[in-house]
Amino acid sequence: MAKLAEWKQIGKWTMTVGAVLALGACGGNKGDAAKADAPADSKGGNVELTISCGSVGQDYEMCKKLTDAWAQKTGNKVKLFTAPNSSTDILALFRQQFGAGSSDLDVVMIDVVWPGILKNHLVDLKQYSNGAESKHFPAIIANNTVDGKLIAMPWFTDGGLMYYRKDLLEKHNLPVPKTWAEMAETAQKIQDAERAAGNKDMQGFVFQGKAYEGLTCDSLEWVSSFGGGSFVEADGKISVNNPQAAAAFDTAAKWVGTISPKSVLNGGEEEARGIFQNGNAVFMRNWPYAWSLMQKDDSKVKDKVGVSPLPAGGEGGKSTATLGGWQLAVSKYSKHPKEAADLVMFLTSPEIQKQRAIEGSYNPTIPELYKDADVLKATPFMGDLYDVFTSAVARPSTVTGDKYNEVSAAIWNATSSVLNGKSNGADAAKKLEEDLTKIRRGDKW
Repeated sequence: MAKLAEWKQIGKWTMTVGAVLALGACGGNKGDAAKADAPADSKGGNVELTISCGSVGQDYEMCKKLTDAWAQKTGNKVKLFTAPNSSTDILALFRQQFGAGSSDLDVVMIDVVWPGILKNHLVDLKQYSNGAESKHFPAIIANNTVDGKLIAMPWFTDGGLMYYRKDLLEKHNLPVPKTWAEMAETAQKIQDAERAAGNKDMQGFVFQGKAYEGLTCDSLEWVSSFGGGSFVEADGKISVNNPQAAAAFDTAAKWVGTISPKSVLNGGEEEARGIFQNGNAVFMRNWPYAWSLMQKDDSKVKDKVGVSPLPAGGEGGKSTATLGGWQLAVSKYSKHPKEAADLVMFLTSPEIQKQRAIEGSYNPTIPELYKDADVLKATPFMGDLYDVFTSAVARPSTVTGDKYNEVSAAIWNATSSVLNGKSNGADAAKKLEEDLTKIRRGDKW
């Protein structure tokens, strides 16, 4: 196992200017100096903290500027730990450090699906928050609350979105689809027409289809939108074996080879974005981070893209987005938990979240910022995201705790079996129920 210093060096070697964080948590575009006057009261400290809050490009630079602002305000010092780029490696590193009771890290940035996994190693922030959690999206606070303890504060959020070529919809006089059936019909019409007009590479719809965490996110959106539940409900009940979930699986399988290229079965977020940004797809499911990249001068779809909530499922269905994003937490082994908590409250405050939204297109976790005039001027599409995040559905990570990685693998493998034509929806839902029951190994997770 690598020591902390070795992981630092690995992080430096592998740092790239990128936008994507694994497991569906994504950032925005540009960062600048910290200017917000957010509250922090640890005056005159001379305490030195170490924080892990972003390891690539803009994430790292904005974190440095913001922590420098807190340090100047409080008289304390902050060192940035450069974590590995991969979420899997980050989690492994944190578990190694926590398992050893190491105090090397004071504040850590954790994925939205990790609270249940790391719950025994993080400080309950309720004793420091003064009720600040009430300003954030309730679903995210609920996700970060384990056994009654608030073990992390929301840092920025994500949710699945539907991107569409507004110029092509206008050209073919078609509306933005509201259901998956309408999306498939519209995608087929435009795909066929554009191919007939000379673009042989045009695809109707691209999404995350390879067997990994991204497919779990997509699958949850499909199943939930059809009214099929969340695979495992908040009370621990395994709910996936139902007709609605089966119908969702079968619906998605019909896209592959018709409106979606078969290569989608080997692609993630960036592969989907590459096809769409090169002008070769009508619709794309992706995270908010993709917006700023598609507005760059070298993008073939600059000023041609619209964003909407994901389509609803069958009759009586609803639009559902999988909740993504990252949180800030305090290690239970920190020698300075009070100061570390103060830093967390500073970084997650409305003032700082507003600054990050304006300067970096990071999606706030505070509802009121989606109506803020300054935020909407800088990133107009954020006003349309409010309903997406208020209705976002969390993956069953908190309830399944340490077993979530196994749970997610079972979900993406079951979904993949249907997309690849090896199973049908009903059989896949039944087998997934059996697999999840084996993972649970008893009445409780």
